[in-house]
Amino acid sequence: MTTQETRGTIKKLTGQVKEAAGIVTGDKKLEHKGAKQRAQGELEQNVGKLRRKAGELADTVADAIKK
Repeated sequence: MTTQETRGTIKKLTGQVKEAAGIVTGDKKLEHKGAKQRAQGELEQNVGKLRRKAGELADTVADAIKK
């Protein structure tokens, strides 16, 4: 797991907690803020995964060229 994936996961989980707290307390502003943060975290997590996979693919191609 890359640093970007980890940051995204943490942001996503924090957003989920805020969103749930907003729902429980009836605080729509907190709920929306949490939903936005959760979505941003998911995006950052997915970008990190994509970058890691691209790096792994590049390594595989480089190894194949060396052979």
